[in-house]
Formats: sequence, structure tokens, C-alpha cells
Amino acid sequence: MCTETFLRLPEEKRRRFLDAAWEEFTSARFTDVSINQIVRRAGIPRGSFYQYFTDKDALIAYLLEEVRNHIKWEYRQALEANGGDMFQAQMDCFDRLSSGSMMCAPVMERCVKFLRLNQGIDIQKLLPTRPGQRLLDGLWDQIDLSVLRESSQEYGRIVFSLLMAALGSACMDAMLCPEEMGIYRKELAAKIEIVRRGSLRPA
Repeated sequence: MCTETFLRLPEEKRRRFLDAAWEEFTSARFTDVSINQIVRRAGIPRGSFYQYFTDKDALIAYLLEEVRNHIKWEYRQALEANGGDMFQAQMDCFDRLSSGSMMCAPVMERCVKFLRLNQGIDIQKLLPTRPGQRLLDGLWDQIDLSVLRESSQEYGRIVFSLLMAALGSACMDAMLCPEEMGIYRKELAAKIEIVRRGSLRPA
């Protein structure tokens, strides 16, 4: 990720650098992103870049962490609004996305531009940990595990990861093809119902 040197920068300088980085990552495909362009946009010497990040992979991982933090905040709001029901929270998050309320945050707008420029890119490979792995940290106090067949956090984490995979796929498809939003919502609801109730007929 980033270095201690970067974290010690004044907020204004750090933000200017990140804005410059986002500008480059949303202007060129990932394979064509230029560190020279980033430092030019940020108005810093090229050597400073390597005092902050080892390479552009580490930088995009940091930027995507900002996206994950925003999604985590949105998800907490959805959990609070739905009494800890993580099944309904998934639909609420998708609806926030489709209504545009989630997209009001600049970090989400930038993420969508990045994804549209890099369709087919494997986001998970760019992140230091799996998307759902750290998303749950700090959310357990909001999730109602009592409705699950097993109320342990380990079991809850598995259910959550299945739900997040469905939500992530639906959100990515919807961001890339907003005119098909209704179709993706219907598919997401069906996937959530399968996770909630299972797919086997009663014996």
C-alpha cells in the first residue's frame, strides 16, 4: 500500500496527490497509466512518487481502499435502516446505487469511470485483501446473526461473502449498463433469496 512518508504528508498535499492519481486512472486504461503524468498533475518530482508508493499497483490498491471504505459506510447505513438484516441491506445498497445517492460521492464517480475504462479488469487482484474480508470489520455489532441457521461469526462471514459476491456483481453490471438496472435488481433479489432459503427442495 502506501508508505509512512505518504501518511505523514499534510492533508492538503496528500489530497492533491490522490486527486491527480484519480485523474490519471480515469483518463487512461490501467495498462497505460503513467507515473510521469501523475507526478506532473500533482506538481511533485518523480522521485517523490516512490517515497509514497512502490508502483502504480500499490497506488490503485490504495485508491480502491477509499472506495471500499465508502461502500462500508453505505452498508452500515443500510444495516441500521434494516435492523441488522444483511439480506435486506444488500437490496437497500443496490437501491441506493440505482437512485444515485451512493454515486454522489466523488470516490464512487471516479470508481465508475475507472471500471468503464477497464472493463473486464479483475478488481480483486488489485486489492491487498479480498473485498469482503475487511468489509465486515466494525460491522458485526450491526448484523443480526440470530436469524441464521448457525449464529456464529464464522458462519455469518460465509453467508455475508456469498451476498457480497452477488451484490458486487450486480452493482458492477449496473454501473456499466445503467439502462439494464431493473434486470440486475431482479437477478440480485433472486440470488439473495437462494442464499436465504437454499436451492434444494425440502426432503
